[in-house]
Amino acid sequence: MKVSHERDTQLAMHLYRVFAKSFKSVNEHVVNGSKIEGFNPTSFAVMEVLFYKGRQPIQQIGAQLLLQSGNVTYVVDKLVEKGYVRRRPCPEDRRVIYAELTPSGEQLMQKLYPLHEQHIQHALGGLDEEEKRQLIGLLGKMGKHAELVQIVRQQG
Repeated sequence: MKVSHERDTQLAMHLYRVFAKSFKSVNEHVVNGSKIEGFNPTSFAVMEVLFYKGRQPIQQIGAQLLLQSGNVTYVVDKLVEKGYVRRRPCPEDRRVIYAELTPSGEQLMQKLYPLHEQHIQHALGGLDEEEKRQLIGLLGKMGKHAELVQIVRQQG
């Protein structure tokens, strides 16, 4: 039993290192390929969320991107200054502020997003369609388990 546990632990550690290194490589390829003047990866990620999902509460953007609310507020402020994003108060709950793309932000993303998709496609081009589906399933399963472990740890 102990040997099996040690082997599983070693395998888990190896998987973690491969996962982290692979994510870093893919992410760097996508981020470097999607660089545009005046945008950092976080700014682009905020605009991508708004482009893909439409108007979002600012707090929800932070949760989706795993960012602290202060960081999202700062990024949204900069995008508002550039005229790409605007804030809208929620009519039902004045504590909630939405962010949405302006027409110029929408136009910019319509121009940039296909290039961003192309960089992702190139970075993941080493996998065929079935391998991508399998990896989506496995990573989803891994992520859900990690979330559950975190919840149990916080409760116990």
